[in-house]
Amino acid sequence: MKKRVIALGSYALFWLVYFIAARLFFISAEYHISFSYTIGELLATFIHGSRLDISTTGYILLLPVLTAVPGLFFNGSWHRFFIRWYSYLLIVFTSILIIADAKLYSYWGFRMDYTPFFYLKTPGEAMASVSTMEAVLSIVMIIIFSGASIYIYNKLIDKLFSSPGSIRYKLAAVLFFLILCGSLIIPIRGGFGVAPINAGTVYFSPKMFLNHTAVNAVWNVGTSAFTQKPVKNPYEFGDVTAAKALVDSLTMQKGLPEKVLNTEKPNILILVLESFSGYLIGPLGGDSLVTPNFNQYAKEGILFSDFYASGTRTDKAMPAILNGYPAQPAQSIIKEPKKSQSLPSLIRILIENKYNSSFWYGGEINFANFNSFVIGSGFTEIITKNNFDPENYNSKWGVHDHILFKALKDSMKMVKEPFLKVVLTLSSHEPFDVPMEPVFPGNDNLTKYKNSLYYADKSLGAFIDWAKETDWWKNTLVIMVADHCCRITADMPVYSKEVFKIPMVWMGGALSKKGIRIEKLGSQQDIPVTLLNQLGVEGKFPFGKDLLSGKSDSFAFYTFNEGFGFITDSSAYIYDHKLKESVIEEGKNPGYAEIAGKSYLQVLFSDYLKR
Repeated sequence: MKKRVIALGSYALFWLVYFIAARLFFISAEYHISFSYTIGELLATFIHGSRLDISTTGYILLLPVLTAVPGLFFNGSWHRFFIRWYSYLLIVFTSILIIADAKLYSYWGFRMDYTPFFYLKTPGEAMASVSTMEAVLSIVMIIIFSGASIYIYNKLIDKLFSSPGSIRYKLAAVLFFLILCGSLIIPIRGGFGVAPINAGTVYFSPKMFLNHTAVNAVWNVGTSAFTQKPVKNPYEFGDVTAAKALVDSLTMQKGLPEKVLNTEKPNILILVLESFSGYLIGPLGGDSLVTPNFNQYAKEGILFSDFYASGTRTDKAMPAILNGYPAQPAQSIIKEPKKSQSLPSLIRILIENKYNSSFWYGGEINFANFNSFVIGSGFTEIITKNNFDPENYNSKWGVHDHILFKALKDSMKMVKEPFLKVVLTLSSHEPFDVPMEPVFPGNDNLTKYKNSLYYADKSLGAFIDWAKETDWWKNTLVIMVADHCCRITADMPVYSKEVFKIPMVWMGGALSKKGIRIEKLGSQQDIPVTLLNQLGVEGKFPFGKDLLSGKSDSFAFYTFNEGFGFITDSSAYIYDHKLKESVIEEGKNPGYAEIAGKSYLQVLFSDYLKR
């Protein structure tokens, strides 16, 4: 058994070296870009990229480890023969991917995924865009790369899989290899953390080429193949030209917005509040005892009282809030770096206007590909769970809100203006465990949720009370907005308006108008347009409108799983695509809401597919 363990260990090392060679090849192939970086920066891509290399090696090891079990009972060279040809096939196949990836990157600007395989349905057209010289050179490179790898395998690894001879304790050996096979899930998913490994896990630099270099192309192709996205718009309800015209009319600039700021260049603090559901917020008709601080801020500032989340999760909310891009049913653009990085960005626009930007989150930044999204957004400073002492990891998700706000407070005692800070809280996320004695008695989910909101609100209040005493407060706009609601009980339909209605409050010393309510219907994707118009800064966000313009259309659009909701001042239409019918139609003219909602989703998803 010892010989077999050594063989498998050497086999794993072979593949890790193979992927190091693949990264070296990519750097060499993209020399016109890579040579503009320092040796240290390029070496960092190997260090950070090793996590995906290890994950890919874990996948490759599954069959060799599993077939080691029958190899204990059947002597002969069959296991060595199997591993040899298994390796040959993998080497050739992965060599094709590695060479093709390096070639395609020059044109596409992102690492290869499953997308090119769609073109194989029409090989003639696919090859038509490749010159004969390029095709020949690529084939030669594949032969050289795979041939050299096979030669090294034959010289160093193949002989290690010779027959291990008789094994005395076969039952123990079987158990060992079965446990070893099961334990491969650890390197495959990237460790024991809450979030499984994803492409964004290896992102580490504001320089996107370095992040792309760290990605393992074989891993990227494999995972995207098993999570293929639709290539055809499943929401084609009618003529696309007419749909586009209707969406343009809904979002076009109509009239001048009401100015609510007393300065043209305020500091901007965006607080994204985890799971602050409208049905528990006092000013929105909820329980007045759950969020007393937030309730007070709604009176001090501007409350947007008919405001809706774009989707059901944080990964749906962030592109809406920061990119003006609505959530898509059954998809999440944040999980696809090549798409999310093509979006218009509120952060990049403000950075271009000399704002000092930072992103703050006390949790695991690799969850749902947040790392690549945050880096791609352009933040110059990113603070996450990794910046805190592990002793403070007192939440399942990371550090609780009072610790996050304390660190934020400490960092802002001396701060360079104008600043842009985006803060994402986490303590009011399930399982609602917070470091505080319960205020509301009971042990049911709703009560625990209310207690977590009370704690999050208390942490928020302590920070805002301090901020009001600082010198920078008088020139600061604070935008408080929930990322989504929390559906606690099964009797709350997943598509209902109540599950999507959330609070948004603007406050701070930079406001010239306070204590008012904006009753125009809106969604998170309206934030960038509304904010930039107040700053007098241009930005194109085709799915958003200005909530402070009296003449702009009043509507809200949101998505859930495989459906959408579209709400106007007089009607509501909620559609389930799996049922192919509406689940709610109400008001004076639900027919218009249906046409508008279907047009909006059709245009949105068409745009998503093109990115």
